[in-house]
Amino acid sequence: MTVYLVGAGPGDPDLLTIKAAKLLQRADVVVYDRLIEPAVLELAPPWAEMIDVGKRPGTPANAQTRINDVLIDRGRRFDCVVRLKGGDPFVFGRGGEEALELRAAGINVEEVPGITSAIAAPAAAGIPVTMRGLSSGFTVITGHQDPNTERWLDWDALARTGTTLVILMGASRTAWIAQRLMAAGMSADTPVAVVYSATTEHENVTRTTLAGLPEIDVTNPSTLVIGAVAAQSVLVPGVAGAPEALALHSPGVAGAPEALALLSPGVAGAPETPAGNQQELTQKGALR
Repeated sequence: MTVYLVGAGPGDPDLLTIKAAKLLQRADVVVYDRLIEPAVLELAPPWAEMIDVGKRPGTPANAQTRINDVLIDRGRRFDCVVRLKGGDPFVFGRGGEEALELRAAGINVEEVPGITSAIAAPAAAGIPVTMRGLSSGFTVITGHQDPNTERWLDWDALARTGTTLVILMGASRTAWIAQRLMAAGMSADTPVAVVYSATTEHENVTRTTLAGLPEIDVTNPSTLVIGAVAAQSVLVPGVAGAPEALALHSPGVAGAPEALALLSPGVAGAPETPAGNQQELTQKGALR
């Protein structure tokens, strides 16, 4: 009997890991969060018990305790319990707390990593969280810190790092975040990107500056990207702010390195893909 803490990724069902999909297909119970895509839930067998434990505005303060109780109860009675969480269970998913509770109850627990929106949301918007000459690192923080914690974020230090800040769960506090960072010395002109519902059909990207952030209507689920890279859009040719290095992502564009042709069948200099392999790749969606 095992409870699997499974990351469902940032939204797009195609970004679910193979291991996560296999576990869902044989699950006896699926305990899932609010933002899980229906197509992911449909992977569960028809006999599986589906338990929605998603937290919503106005959720009782003891909601996490109730979730822990459900996991312990089902973990004692079923062979395969999948605790399905958006992104990665150990990135602001309270997976660590749930793992400790399960272990304390004598229940076997495993973690299955998922793609966190902290990386996937910027990537979907064409924003590399690190980029030579612009950012040598990135910091992932919560915009909704536990008010009972004794380990408060040092916003003054965050403003001085000179690296990319990725803020999750900060939609309701954008004005405070902007004011706090500017008060700590971060330039009002610092680029900001707000990525809403990343990798889904509802995805939307809004670009502004730190000073302009309070004027933007930000709703959940949104990821805030703050720093020089937030002005970039390296996957969309011709978009303002895209660097000359955009050619690296555009085979055949002047300035693209010849080595890139090796990854692009049909581009001058690229080796021919055998016909059999072309058919297989097309069936898998790799070639269109």
